[in-house]
Amino acid sequence: MATKKSPAARSNELRALLHHHGHRYYVLDRPEISDAEYDRLFNELKALEAAHPELRTPDSPTQRVGGAVAEGFVSVQHRVAMLSLDNAYSVDEIREFEARLSRALPGEAFRYVCEPKVDGLGVALLYERGLLVRGATRGDGRMGEDVTQNLKTVRTIPLRLQGPLAATDLLEVRGEVFMGRDAFDRLNRALETEGEEPFANPRNAAAGSLRQKDSRVTATRPLGLFVYSLSDAPPDLFATHWESIQALGEAGFKTNPRSQSCPDIEAVVAAVTALEGDRAGLGYDADGVVIKLDSLDQQRRLGSTTHHPRWAVAYKFPAQQATTIVRKIEMGVGRTGALTPTAILEPVEIAGATIGRATLHNADEIERLDVREGDTVILERAGDVIPHILEVVIEKRPRDTAPFVFPAACPVCHATAFRPEGEVVARCTNPECPARLKESLLHYGSRRAMDIEHLGEAVVEQLVDRGLVRHFADLYALGVERLTELERLAEKSATNLYTAIQASKGRGLARLLFALNIRYVGENVARILAMEFGRIETLSEATEEALAAVHGIGPRIATSVALFFRQAENRRLIAQLGQAGVQMDERASTGPKLLLGKTFVLTGGMESLTRDQAKEAIQRLGGRVSASVSKKTDYVVVGADPGTKADDARRLGVTILDETAFRRLLAD
Repeated sequence: MATKKSPAARSNELRALLHHHGHRYYVLDRPEISDAEYDRLFNELKALEAAHPELRTPDSPTQRVGGAVAEGFVSVQHRVAMLSLDNAYSVDEIREFEARLSRALPGEAFRYVCEPKVDGLGVALLYERGLLVRGATRGDGRMGEDVTQNLKTVRTIPLRLQGPLAATDLLEVRGEVFMGRDAFDRLNRALETEGEEPFANPRNAAAGSLRQKDSRVTATRPLGLFVYSLSDAPPDLFATHWESIQALGEAGFKTNPRSQSCPDIEAVVAAVTALEGDRAGLGYDADGVVIKLDSLDQQRRLGSTTHHPRWAVAYKFPAQQATTIVRKIEMGVGRTGALTPTAILEPVEIAGATIGRATLHNADEIERLDVREGDTVILERAGDVIPHILEVVIEKRPRDTAPFVFPAACPVCHATAFRPEGEVVARCTNPECPARLKESLLHYGSRRAMDIEHLGEAVVEQLVDRGLVRHFADLYALGVERLTELERLAEKSATNLYTAIQASKGRGLARLLFALNIRYVGENVARILAMEFGRIETLSEATEEALAAVHGIGPRIATSVALFFRQAENRRLIAQLGQAGVQMDERASTGPKLLLGKTFVLTGGMESLTRDQAKEAIQRLGGRVSASVSKKTDYVVVGADPGTKADDARRLGVTILDETAFRRLLAD
C-alpha cells in the first residue's frame, strides 16, 4: 500500500508534473495527457494551495490565471536598452550590410542567424536564479512598463527555467508577444458576440491584451511568445547567438522554428527569400526578417549607435497589394473639425488582415487619384499596417461613374466647411458639432492628455448623443448615478470612470493645454507654454508678440493660441473648468530659466537619467532639445555608446558634455 504524501511533497510533485505537461502542450505542441487529466492535476494543486497558502510559490502554475486589478503600470528601466533596428529593403542592401561589417572588422569571416520579424509587442523578461521576477514592455527602449502579472498568464513564458540556465544569477531575455491569426479571428468573433469592439489587427490585440489592468482578462487572451535573444547574461556563457537561442529552448522557452543559422550572406539571401515566399503560411503576422551576426564577440566589438545595433539589420518585406472596389466614399469629422474622406472598400485580405477601409486624406488626394465610387483600385498595405490606395484601374471604371464632389458643408451638423487658403484640409466651422465633440472628448481623455481611463468610444457616443456632455467641463458634473444610466456601465464600471474623471483634475497645465485642442499645440508646445507662463490666466492674456517671442513658439502657433483665448466660448470653457476644480497652473515650472535660448542634442545612454528625464530637465530650465547637430547647437550631451552625433559635434566645434559635466551644468 502506497504511503500518502504530505501536502508539501504532493504540491511539489504536482507543480513538477504541470510544468512538464504545460511545456509539452504549449511550447512543444506534443501533449502526453488529455486536457481533462491536466485540469484534474491543476485543480488538485489549486485546492492544496487554498488549504495550505504557505505552499504557494511564485512559479506555481496556479499563478497564471491572473489576480487583483492593477492600479497602474510602474515604469522600469531596462538593464540593456531595447534599441530599434536598421532596415534593408532589397538584396543589395543586405549585401551592403555585410560590406559595412567588413569595413568595421576587416579580414574577418561572418556567420548569421535569420529570424522572422514577428509583428507583436517586444518584452524583456528578467530571471533571478531561474525564477521570473519581472517582465516589462519595450516602452521607449530604455524605460518600459512593468507588466509582470500579465506576462505570467502567457503560457509559453516559463515561470521557472529548466536546465543549466536555471542556475545563472541574473538573465534578461527578449521576446515578442504576439497573437496568431486564427486565435485573433476567434477572439474578435467572441468580442462581437458580447457586443464589444473587435480589434483592428493581431498586433493591436496582443498589445491591448498585454496592457489590461486586470490580469484575469489577459489570462483569457490567446497570446504567445517567441524569444529572440539573451540580452543580459555572463559574457562567457555562450560564443554565438545561435548557441544562446538553443539554450533558451532547452530552458523552457518557445523559440521560432523558422529561425535559421546561415554560414554566409548567400545563405542569408536564400533564407530571406524563402520566408518572404511563405509569409502567408506562418500563421502569424511578420513584416520582415531580422538578420543578426552570430558571433557574440563580433557583436560586442561592433557595438551600437543610440538607435540600433551595428551587428543586425531588419529586411522589410515589400508592401503587399491587392485589387478591390470602392463601394462608397464617406466623410469623417475630426476633433479640430477636419473633414477626412475614407474609401469604404469591398473587403480584401492583404498580409493576413482583412481590409475594408482606406483613408483618402483630403480633397487634393482624391483629385490626384481621380478616385470615384465604383472604381476598381490597387490597394497597398504599407509596412503591412496602413492601407492606402495606390492607383485607380481606369480600364475597369464603370461608365456611369462621376467625379467625387467634396462637400461644402459638414456631413454631421451641416455647418459650412471652410478650407483656408494654402491649406489642404477643409474644416467644419461649428465648434458645437457633435462629431467634433466626440473626437475632442476622446482626445481630452487620452493617455497623453488628461489620462481618463475608461472614457472610450462607446461611453463618449452615449454622453454626447444623450446630451449629457456638451463641453469638457460637463464631464466633471457627472455623478456615479448618472453614469450607471449608460448602456453596459454597471455601478463598478461607473465608479471607476467617475474616479478617473475626478483624478484628471490634477494633471497640470501642460496636459490641459494639449487636451484643449488648440490648433498647432502638441505635447511639446503645450509644455513650453506651461513652463513659460506658469498659469493659464497669464497665458490667456499674452499678446501674439509675447507668445511669438518664446523660444520654440513661432508666429503661426502664437496666432492660433492668441485666437483661442480671444474667443468667448473658450474663455467660458476655461472658467467652467476652473470652477470644476481642474488645476490650471504648472507647479513644476517655477524657477529661473538659466538655459533659455540654449539648444542641446542628446546622444548615447546615461546611467543616472533617462532620455526623457534629461529632456525635461533642459526644458524646465528654458533650454531646447533638438534631434540633429548643427552650427546653432550649443551643447551635445554624450552618454554611453554615442552615435554619429558626437562625430558631428567634433566636426562642427560644438561643446561636448559627458554625463558628469551635464549634471553639473543642471546643478549650477
